[in-house]
Amino acid sequence: MIYRIATREEWLQCLRSGQFASADLALEGFIHCSEQRQILRTADKYYADCHGLVLLEIDGALLQQTVRREDLTGKGEYFPHVYAPIPLTAIIRHADLVKTEFGFVLPF
Repeated sequence: MIYRIATREEWLQCLRSGQFASADLALEGFIHCSEQRQILRTADKYYADCHGLVLLEIDGALLQQTVRREDLTGKGEYFPHVYAPIPLTAIIRHADLVKTEFGFVLPF
């Protein structure tokens, strides 16, 4: 499984269109995702001031292409990247990603 933090609007757009295609796909050519162990660090680093977030659990086996795990920063940390829109059928679970006074909490 791989995971994507999305805004509520991105999730609603995915439900309407049948696929998840974030701004990073248009800008960088791929969708940034995380391994489960990377979710909270990613949330704290990139979404600290955001509200209304949704965590998407994606089954890589249901994608129409291979997930690439890449270290784009050269720091030895490999993140999963998806180089095409993610079909709604590959998103097997979703839940609100809530931030408490102590930080984000994994919903599942």
